[in-house]
Parts: sequence; C-alpha cells; structure tokens
Amino acid sequence: MIEIPSRTPAVMLQGTGSDVGKSLLAAGLCRLFSRRGLRVLPFKPQNMSNNAAVTEDGGEIGRAQALQARACGVRPRSDMNPVLLKPQSETGAQVVVQGKVIASATARDYHALKPSLLPRVLESYGRLEAAADLMVIEGAGSAAEVNLRAADIANMGFAEAADVPVVLVADIDRGGVIAAIVGTHALLPQSERARLMGYVINRFRGDPALFAPAVEIIRAHTGLVCLGVIPWFADAALLPAEDAASLTGRSSGGEGIRIAIPRLSRIANFDDFDPLAAEPDVRLDMVAPGRPLPLDADLIILPGSKSTIADLDFLRQQGWDIDLKAHLRRGGRVLGICAGYQMLGQSIADPLGVEGPAGSVASGLGLLAVDTVMAGDKVLTEVSGLDAEGVAVRGYEMHMGRTTGPDAARPMLTLGGAPDGAMSRDGLVSGCYLHGLFASDTFRAGLLAGLRPGRGAGLAYETLVDDVLDRLADHLERHVEIDRLWRIATRPG
Repeated sequence: MIEIPSRTPAVMLQGTGSDVGKSLLAAGLCRLFSRRGLRVLPFKPQNMSNNAAVTEDGGEIGRAQALQARACGVRPRSDMNPVLLKPQSETGAQVVVQGKVIASATARDYHALKPSLLPRVLESYGRLEAAADLMVIEGAGSAAEVNLRAADIANMGFAEAADVPVVLVADIDRGGVIAAIVGTHALLPQSERARLMGYVINRFRGDPALFAPAVEIIRAHTGLVCLGVIPWFADAALLPAEDAASLTGRSSGGEGIRIAIPRLSRIANFDDFDPLAAEPDVRLDMVAPGRPLPLDADLIILPGSKSTIADLDFLRQQGWDIDLKAHLRRGGRVLGICAGYQMLGQSIADPLGVEGPAGSVASGLGLLAVDTVMAGDKVLTEVSGLDAEGVAVRGYEMHMGRTTGPDAARPMLTLGGAPDGAMSRDGLVSGCYLHGLFASDTFRAGLLAGLRPGRGAGLAYETLVDDVLDRLADHLERHVEIDRLWRIATRPG
C-alpha cells in the first residue's frame, strides 16, 4: 500500500519541444498510478488545440486531458485544463478559461492577458489537488521558451507558482535528443534547473544499450538522471490525438471501405474519426491540401472547423466542392459533422462576428436545403439519442450555429427528444451537430454496412481504448523507474 503524504504529491512533465509525447505519457502514468489504488487527477495549465471535449460541468477542455481523465477513471472537469486556446487564424485564437469562452485574442494580446490568468489557473489546480492523492501535470511546448518566460503560465511559470517538481520528456525519434536536454537545462535559470528531477527518453527504437554513453554525457553536462528509456509504443496511434500536426499524411486501415476527409485549414475535433480509423477494413484518408478528393471514396465526411466560413472558402480554393459534386453524381455519400454540416447548407450568416467580420454571409455548398446563423450561447453538452433507424447514439455538441430549413424536417438524429441535423431527399447527403457519434459501435457498424452490405459488427471501440491505456501503463511500468518517480512526486515541501 502506498503511503500518502500530507501534501498532495505532484509531478509535472515538461517537454524539450512540442509533440514529444507528454500527453500520452501523462495518460499512461494516470492509468498506472490509478491501478495502484491512488486517486489520480490530470492537469494542464494551458493548452492549444482545436480538439476539445465537453466536461460534466458544462465546459470544454483539451482532448488530451479528457483522455487522461478517462485513464484515471473519472469524468473530465473544466479545472483539468483551465486555459484552452483554440486557433482561429494564423495569429489569433479563441481563449477559453475554466471551460468558458472569454475572448478572441491575437498572440500579442494573449501574451498581455496571461498574467491575469495565473490566479484562475492556480484556483483550478487547488480545487483538484484537494481531491487527489497524486496530480499528473502536463506542460505545453518547450520548457525553455525563455522569450515567453515573463508571463508564462504553461511550464516553469506554473511549476514555480505551484511549487511542483518537473521531469523533462525528450523525443529521440526526431533526433538531437542530447542537445535538446542539455540545451534546455542550459537556458533555464538556476531556480528552474533546481526543479528538474530527471528526464525520460521517449519513442526509442533499437538497442537501449547503445544509449548508455549518452546518459553519462547528459549527466556530465546537467547532473540530471535518466528515469527511463521508453521504446516506441505503436498502439499510441489507436488513442485520440490532439495536435493537428499528427494528421500530416495520415491514412489508415485496409483496402475495404474507403472514407475520405478533407483536411481543412482549421479542422477541429478530428478525433471524431478515430473509431473509423481503428476498423481493420476501413481506409481513412485525411486528404491534404493540394490533393483532390479520391474518386473511389465510398463516403466523404466534412469535419468540424474552428473557422467555418473561412474553411468553406478554403475548401473551394482546393477545388473540393467540385470533387464533392462529382462524388455525388457517381452515387457516393456525403456526411457533415458540426461545421461540416453547416457548410453543406445553402448559406452561413455571422451577424455578431462570432468567427469573423460581423454580418458576413457565405454561400454554402447547397447540398442540403438548410441555412445557418451563428448566434446565441455556445452549446456545450453531452447528449444521447437515436438515428433515423432507431439505433442508439451518444456524444457531445459544441457549436454556436442554429441551422433550419426544409431538409431539417428529415433529421439525421433525435437527441434528447429533439431533432438534430438533416438529410437530403435521396438520402445521399446528411449532417448533424453530434461529435463522437462514430464511437457508438452499433451506429458505426450500421453506417459501414450501408457502404458494404453484409459487413459484420466490427470492433468494440470503447473497450479498445481502455485496453490500449492498460497496455500503455504496462509499457511504462517496464521502462520507467516508477518508484523513483513516486518519490519525486512526494518531495518534501
């Protein structure tokens, strides 16, 4: 039995760069320590992602923290990711604080705003740690972004304010791992170096014995100890991803059913499609800009977007609107989710300037007889219901628009007793606001059987995710000094 100290144990994973695997390692540690009987909770002070999840308290947080909460066996809460930035353009983002949108800001404006957010971040952390035996904290980007240190709330700024120890995560697969660790250490001031309790090497391929000389080199330059060399974990691809960079060139599955998804410039909630990608007889093709939508696709799905009107224009710039119409002429099917559903309609109006200049009106693709107005409070809710065939679905809604029109009289879904979405008269085009519906096994099986008659039931997706989290925890147990990590977390105050 693990002895719990009077002060809440905590460990913060900070990276030598972005996309080094912090989110995944945090999820694995959450599952691992939860299996040891601890009440573990995840925390990320500041996140930047258009992949978000709805929380039980009616807010939104980054998808990675929702997965980490699942690894802990708890429901996601807004406090787990108190500051979420959702990019809307190359220089601006929507700012979500403790689950609610407070502003849209340029990078410069947000930098000025950050000092006022630290008290809210610490408030959220305090509420969580009061209910936990262990806090697993994830930083953002690089620990050594010293040009942004003055107002930092994501890495060392938070670690010093909350007085938590830090473990560096470095990705050897991208190369330069020794320089990444030594360089990070060199750039930090002495007070922050003192918080570094060690490092882990992630995504290692080959013979770990060959890395032994590097451990001594890093120790000689930094004094830091290696807490583990973690081999490549291939099943990570089966877990929800958060960073759109992971979509580059992404294609999955076999040669059976082909589903194409255009990779919009501000694609959001693309983890919707992970259950489809996990099916062994489905080839999920995330179509990059510059490529046409494939002629042999069985289904084209228009995904969510953080900038609907701008991405509708982007879709046309790629010529994908022409590809969609050609696809339909060949008898193919089209499905839109959230912003993708709005794009399928006749028009999108933004009278309040939710996503751009106030009063902007865009001509939609005209594939559904519906119109959307961006207005009202943002809908953030978990919901369940039935599809048009009476099959159970569940997921969450996260949108600003209200969509009405003749085709909405043929709703794709009924959620909480109310109609949602629309279908064309011939049934080839449909759309809805429900994110996460493909995780419903029976619905997904029915959709795929409609594309390939006679197809079987397929996999149990939710069981698959939990099995992968367990295998990840086993993987870390074998390759990380877990007992030493626990001692770091329980450092004296």
